[in-house]
Amino acid sequence: MYTYIHRSMGTKTISLADDAYERLKAHKREGESFSDVVRRLTDSTDLMEYHGILSEETGEELEEIVQNRREARNAERERRRRGLVNSLNDG
Repeated sequence: MYTYIHRSMGTKTISLADDAYERLKAHKREGESFSDVVRRLTDSTDLMEYHGILSEETGEELEEIVQNRREARNAERERRRRGLVNSLNDG
C-alpha cells in the first residue's frame, strides 16, 4: 500500500513601498524568484556551528595569510597615497 500526500505551498500577496521593492529587487540574482531572495536574505547562520571545524594548525595558517594580505594591502595604499601627495606637491 502506498500513500501519497501532496502539500502545496500557499502564496501571500504583500505590499511594499517602491523603495523597499527596489532594494529587494537589487538583491535578486539571475534565476531567483522574490521568494528565493527573501529566504536567502533572512536565513541566519549560527557561527557556533563552525566552532572547532579547523585544526589549530590550519587556523594559524589562515591567520598568517590574512595578516600578510592586510600588510600588502596597507603597503599598496601607502604607496598610492605617497604618489598622490608627490603629484600634488610637484604640480
